Amino acid sequence: MAVRLGINPIGWTNDCMHWLGGNIPLDTCLSQAKAAGFSGVELGRKFPRSVSALRPILRKHGLALVSGWYSGEILTRDWKTEMKAMKPHFDLLKGLGCDVLVYAEAAGNIINDVGAGVSTRPRIEGSQNWKRYCGEISALADAMAEKGLRMAVHHHMGTAIESAEDIDRLMGGTRDTVGLLLDTGHLTFAAGDPVQVARKHIGRINHVHCKDIRGYTLEACRRRDVSFSQAVLSGIFTVPGDGIVDYARFFGVLAKGGYKGWIVQEAEQDPRCADPEIFAELGNAAIRKLCASVGLKIAE
Repeated sequence: MAVRLGINPIGWTNDCMHWLGGNIPLDTCLSQAKAAGFSGVELGRKFPRSVSALRPILRKHGLALVSGWYSGEILTRDWKTEMKAMKPHFDLLKGLGCDVLVYAEAAGNIINDVGAGVSTRPRIEGSQNWKRYCGEISALADAMAEKGLRMAVHHHMGTAIESAEDIDRLMGGTRDTVGLLLDTGHLTFAAGDPVQVARKHIGRINHVHCKDIRGYTLEACRRRDVSFSQAVLSGIFTVPGDGIVDYARFFGVLAKGGYKGWIVQEAEQDPRCADPEIFAELGNAAIRKLCASVGLKIAE
């Protein structure tokens, strides 16, 4: 049993607030990610979106492509329409050897709305709407699996799939082809417990995002009901080992459950305040220590 360590480039260049890290070249991000000890990287907005253009860049830095975020809209369209819309993204990931596709329910999301408090996020209301949603996303996941990629649903602040309750309803209403991307930071922000959710759904977890939460910032952001962007700028997120997430217990659940996918550091911060090279190194060291403590082997 072995895991692989990846990182998301969002610590260098933010995908939502383009002026955060806009001056940092992609080569700098990739070289520093490799030097920090990561063997793979997820997609970011500065990455070329063709296999022929991206493959040599990744090879130059000795990095694999882990996966990449896809903004889906199953809430407002059927799975066949979604499958057609995601084809370029799907083909890119599959062409570069990825195992999973990160699916986020983006319909009606408020992630980029700097004036919208996180409490105003969209919700799936009523059992019939949940039944319809789970049926469509299961059909999409089935089709993706047949073509060679597994779906990993990313619960995310500001979207219709955000809370532990949302995750429970999604996992309870869908087929096993619908995998779960468990994000420790987003779940903690949403008042969930990553350890409890991991225990409950370990058999469906096929991708992991590790970001930590600064407790004092979390409390302030909740009281003020700030937007997602405001929370990021306030410094709510940090790398594993630098916040309040109980990573010792969380990694214990992963090890006991036989998890063997990617463990991805994804900690969006303002690179002017949190040097991405330093925080990449700090996070990598923390993750390696956690893996060693629970017997998770790392495939380099």
